[in-house]
Parts: sequence; structure tokens; C-alpha cells
Amino acid sequence: MTETRIRYQPETVTPPGNTIADLLDERCMTQTELAQRMGRPVNKVNEIIHGRRAITPETALQLERVLGTSSSYWLNHEAHYQAYKKRMEDESRLSQWHEWLNLMPLKQLKEQGILSNIHNRGKNKNQLVRELLKFFGVISPLEWETVYGSMQTAYRQSMPEQSDSYATTTWLRLGELQATDIDCDIYNQQSFIEALLTIRSLTVETPAVFEPRLRAICAEAGVILALVPAIPKARVSGAARWLNGRPLIQLSLYGKSNDRFWFTFFHEAGHILKHSREFVFLDDRTHGQLNALEQEANEFAADSLIPPEFRAEFSALNSKVAVTDFAERIGIHPGIVVGRLQHEGIVLRSHMNGLKTTFAWKA
Repeated sequence: MTETRIRYQPETVTPPGNTIADLLDERCMTQTELAQRMGRPVNKVNEIIHGRRAITPETALQLERVLGTSSSYWLNHEAHYQAYKKRMEDESRLSQWHEWLNLMPLKQLKEQGILSNIHNRGKNKNQLVRELLKFFGVISPLEWETVYGSMQTAYRQSMPEQSDSYATTTWLRLGELQATDIDCDIYNQQSFIEALLTIRSLTVETPAVFEPRLRAICAEAGVILALVPAIPKARVSGAARWLNGRPLIQLSLYGKSNDRFWFTFFHEAGHILKHSREFVFLDDRTHGQLNALEQEANEFAADSLIPPEFRAEFSALNSKVAVTDFAERIGIHPGIVVGRLQHEGIVLRSHMNGLKTTFAWKA
């Protein structure tokens, strides 16, 4: 059984000087006499009693000899008092960051157990700010802005104005944390190119089969794969980036159908293989005008899933039977073929959706 210990933190902690003053009263001793017995200037003793000067190990030993109370007591008392002061200063700073807190997707972070499931009000606000800073691994919103706010200049996304930057950075941070727990080999571009051929064959498998194999194959080629549930307002289906010198592909189930999932994976793989390590590529292929890099990644994904030599045959597909036969011959899931036919306007988006598979996150 796991034992949970909650550390007691008193509401107030008095400075050790208060205890010194009480002892002086009990003994009818003045501060001047105490200073003489300690060999210290009176003004220095007065500062200690009023909490303006900390008790050092030397002072603690002097108090032990003069007042009889152990030096460890004075040092512990001083440590508790200093910690209390820092905690109060921290509470004051945290209260200045409530507006920043309110910009974050708190509901989703609570659902994932990252933040305490408490109401965002009163004293709870400070606790939530503290937990949120810990989640992002920064000491204040200023450092968050430095690390994640500036990251937005590296984004390459089709329609950034439709995405909430706070939801997006939260989703990216979830991928970062997941990546820290993933072991993978040193990245090898040729190994990854060869791995993609094997990965393509996984499109016909169920998630229970392909998910562990997909992670393992990517890791063997030196690529981290992070699967992170979508966060409302982030509107991101996938991301490609380099994290601490390692390539990371991060996928959500935004869209949920298997054709979109696999297209997004190969799209991100295209970014890893072809584009700058300095950028964070955020992708939602369903909206907006694509820049040259996104278009190139789209073409890489399309050609990886349905090679160009099958183009003429693909364009003539007009029935479920034909799609199923074609998909089986080229070794991919028929839902991917349907998604491509719909995307290119060869068939209506309402046609043949029964051949697609819908994915969902396990509870």
C-alpha cells in the first residue's frame, strides 16, 4: 500500500528573536546584558531579536552557551522562519499570475491528473499556478514566455490564427514529457527511410497491434513517437520537431479517422527527413493555404502511402469493391485510399466512409 504523507505547513512562523525576547523576560535580562554575555554589539542583538538579522551557526552556539538552549534548536527555528518568509514571498508572486493561469486549458490538465481537481478560485489559484509552473518546468510566466512564447516564432502551421497558443504549447509540453520516458537509438536517416516502408504495412492493422510496433520501429531508427490526446482550441493533428538533438513526431487523434492519422504521421516524417531542425512544424491539413514546406511534406506523405506509379489506376476508382481490391494489392488500408479520393475531389466526402476506421483514446 502506498502511504501518502502531507507535509504540515503552519499558517504563521514567528522569528526566533521572539523566543529570545521571551527568554530574556523570564530571566529579567536586558538586551544589553545579553549582548555583553555574547560578546556582540547591542544593535546586532537587537536586529536578531526583531528578525532583521538571521541566526548563524556562530550565533546559535553563543545563544546555547548563554541561554542554555541547544544551537540546533536555534538553527532549526531560523531555517523554518526563513522558509516561511520565502513561502509568503512566493505566495505573493503567485497571486500576480492568476491572469496567466486563466489562459491555460485547466480542464484538460485536471482530467489528465496534471493539475489538482480543485476549483479555480480563492487560495486554490496559487496552488494551480504552482502546479502549472512545475508542469512546464519554469519558475514564472516570464520564463514560460522565454521558452514557449518565443517558440511560436518557430511554428510552421497552416492556420495559426485558428489555434490558441496556450492550448498548443500545453499539447507540445505533454509531448516533451512523454518523450523523456522513451528510449531510442541514435537517429539514422537511412534507417528511418527504410523503417517507413515497414510502417506503411502497419496501416492495415488495428491500433492494439500497430501502436507498440510503430513506437518500436521509430525508436530503432532514432525517432521518438509521442501520442498525445488533442486539446480543444489547439487544433493540431501532429507536430514534428527536434528536441534535445532527437527527432520527435507527436500525434493527436484530431480528426480521429485512420486515413488522417496515417497521413499525418507520414507528413511529420517528411518534415523530419526534409526540413530544418530549427522549426517546430504544427500541422492541421484540413484548413488554410499551405506554404512550400507543408506542401512538400504533404506530397511526401501522399507518395509514401500511394506511390506515383499507381496514380492512373487510383484516379479511376469509383466503388467500394474497386477501392478494397486496390488497397489490398498495394498493401494499405482501404480507408486511406478513400480519404485520398475525397481529398482530391474524385469522390464526395460523404462517399465510402464505411471503409474508414475511427480511432479513440483508451480511458
